[in-house]
Amino acid sequence: MKDVNECRARLAGIFNITVTPFDASGALDRAGLARSIERVIGLGYDGILIGGTYGEFPAMSPAERAELFRVAMEVAGDRVPVMLCSAASDARTARELTVLAGELGGLPMVTPPFVSEVTDGQIAAFFEEMAPLSRTGILIYNAPGIGITLAPDLIERLADIPGVAGIKQGDLSVTAIDRIANRLGGRIKLFCASDLAFLGPMMAGFDGISSTNSCALPELILATYRALETGDAATAREMHKAWYAFRALARRHGQPQMVKAAMNLRGFDGGHVRAPLRDLDAEAFSEVTAMMQALAADPRTKVTLKG
Repeated sequence: MKDVNECRARLAGIFNITVTPFDASGALDRAGLARSIERVIGLGYDGILIGGTYGEFPAMSPAERAELFRVAMEVAGDRVPVMLCSAASDARTARELTVLAGELGGLPMVTPPFVSEVTDGQIAAFFEEMAPLSRTGILIYNAPGIGITLAPDLIERLADIPGVAGIKQGDLSVTAIDRIANRLGGRIKLFCASDLAFLGPMMAGFDGISSTNSCALPELILATYRALETGDAATAREMHKAWYAFRALARRHGQPQMVKAAMNLRGFDGGHVRAPLRDLDAEAFSEVTAMMQALAADPRTKVTLKG
């Protein structure tokens, strides 16, 4: 993408949050990453997100993250829009990665600064500094999981910053979603950050969703989204129910480690997680195996297992 206007025009639909496949030694599996990207593009996903929270960016050095950006953009090219997570606890790193993401033609995804007792004014100043660094603008990620939740009042303030292409909203409380959809829809692009509960935000008028679980269940989650997109809410609801057991286990065992385990069971390139995360132990892996076998037996899912 060449600029923020093109970015805003193309930023919609279902984006796969591509997990970062590491081998047993902890090195990036470049070939596995390429296959994962090709898989979801081939299935018809509207975009991808690289190096996000579930892409394990906190466990990677800035140099590794820059390499991840370059590998992903080389594979994806301009076929689909690519979000590149440039969040960092060190603002200097966030600046460097934001500049690089824009230069590569991706959309930098930036979180609020990871510091305690930061004020709304300081958060706004941070995004005002980040937005002009990228020719494609920035995507603001409201990520409660990292300890800072952007309130709707502040989100509205941030939406007025030139260069803000959209927001990925991780606070899925009903009141926040209702206000954001109705007050910001059409001004910036609105993305639901979770595939666990995307039906409500999409019905409220959000522009798209991002999905980590689609690394393991790409066909099923894509079909669920497309049904909702075409107005078939009943089908979307039933298909969303079909993988509830997966979502429940993911909450128990954690993402991305469970998603990677499920990918490996399908013969996909999940690989391993990096410390401080740990691959699933034998008991948890057995639970995931049984759950995936049940999904494979359901004709609605199109899930197949390796072997």
